Amino acid sequence: MDSFVLYSLLSAVFLFFVFVILRKRHRVRLPPGPKPWPIIGNLPHMGPMPHQGLAAMAKVYGPLMHLRLGFVDVVVAASASVAAQFLKVHDSNFSSRPPNAGAKYVAYNYQDLVFAPYGPRWRLLRKISSVHLFSGKALDDFKHVRQEEIRVLVRALVNEKTKVNLGQLLNVCTVNALGRVMMGKRVFGDGRGGADPQADEFKSMVVELMQLAGVFNIGDFIPALEWLDLQGVQGKMKKLHQRFDRFLSGILEEHKIKAGEGDRKVKHTDLLSTLISLEDADGEGGKLTDTEIKALLLNMFTAGTDTSSSTVEWAMAELIRHPTIMARVRSELDSVVGQDRLVADLDLSNLTYFQAVIKETFRLHPSTPLSLPRMASDSCEINGYHIPKGATLLVDVWAIARDPNEWNEPLEFRPERFLPGGEKPNADVRGNDFEVIPFGAGRRICAGMSLGLRMVQLLTATLVHAFDWDLADGLLPEKLNMEEAFGLTLQRAAPLMVHPKPRLSQQAY
Repeated sequence: MDSFVLYSLLSAVFLFFVFVILRKRHRVRLPPGPKPWPIIGNLPHMGPMPHQGLAAMAKVYGPLMHLRLGFVDVVVAASASVAAQFLKVHDSNFSSRPPNAGAKYVAYNYQDLVFAPYGPRWRLLRKISSVHLFSGKALDDFKHVRQEEIRVLVRALVNEKTKVNLGQLLNVCTVNALGRVMMGKRVFGDGRGGADPQADEFKSMVVELMQLAGVFNIGDFIPALEWLDLQGVQGKMKKLHQRFDRFLSGILEEHKIKAGEGDRKVKHTDLLSTLISLEDADGEGGKLTDTEIKALLLNMFTAGTDTSSSTVEWAMAELIRHPTIMARVRSELDSVVGQDRLVADLDLSNLTYFQAVIKETFRLHPSTPLSLPRMASDSCEINGYHIPKGATLLVDVWAIARDPNEWNEPLEFRPERFLPGGEKPNADVRGNDFEVIPFGAGRRICAGMSLGLRMVQLLTATLVHAFDWDLADGLLPEKLNMEEAFGLTLQRAAPLMVHPKPRLSQQAY
């Protein structure tokens, strides 16, 4: 065993020096960046919070940087103008994903939508998701589901007499709303909206996935060392995949059994029934398989739930910390909605100041602070610098949203910046304005953006409108912990513990 380890290390050293010699022979003008260490490159420079570490480096080396992580060229975009070059001007060249352990060991070996190589299969999966789950018609058809699950959450909060972990209950709500759309039933709980041990276990699985996916795995950047799994990441991913696969296989088999017992001519009423029907139908990329269906479900239940619930948790934390802003939002809600009913989807477009609050939340707390990596299909030139073929692209969404060249007082929570007369009154979070791109941009923009936006808006508006909020244990708002936790998604380091107090007329609940 020791001889194998020694051989692998010697091989890595040899390949490193070959790499350096070849690089010197073919000198090109790469973007600036910190000097890499031997073999491991700039991995030590990433720090415990990569999105923050890269933002700090960008202040020194500029918004377009080159790093070498192991043997992999990495380019970083840390300003709106540079991000636009990659995701708009050169979008087609950066539409594939680089190899990574998460896609291999968790996401069914690249058979999902998020990590699938750009091509016919990816287009098929994207089309299925866009048409059947995230289209305007689909969102309208299932708006009653979102409103019903939010009402379940509201009733649970009304009946709660002790402090609550808001993020925990939000996660149950978002998972059940998505579950009813996808499978026609709730995933967790008995419909009363309270905490559920299975839901807690599921959330822990999602958080673990995001934490593991956020690790810069040495094996991804030094292939000769992949088999050693020096950080233990791959082993943890394999075990986590088994847990997810049991969960998803159970859902799929149960649905197939129920479909077999019913009338096969009945119109499909949920996404999973539609996906199962596509196993026997040829499309642009061929038939769907059970594995691809489970991989799609994995995407939806991970990327489509925890991101929304954590964004709402950040929004509520900011509003509790800023009572003047909270009061203005609540006044607008009372004016538009009144105090005899809960907020509905149709109200959202009439809430101008509230929409600015949501945009400001997405700016300061983007659910994915460091974009999922993309890969250069061919070499190209950006801002006069050479970008090598095969280079990995990272867009630091978090750094862009806090760029002092784009935003006045960027660390302050100021919704007014998105109102008429503010600095960015027309800024859109849907990938068109690169100063704030919480869902990414270009071909690989988040497929569930429209659903995520509606869920975040409706949940946050309802919580602000329906309840007064006190922090647990007498904590003062100005003392609230706003630190971030490590991971692919932007979780709070400390959960938001609160006491909700109903403020509407009894008939509203």
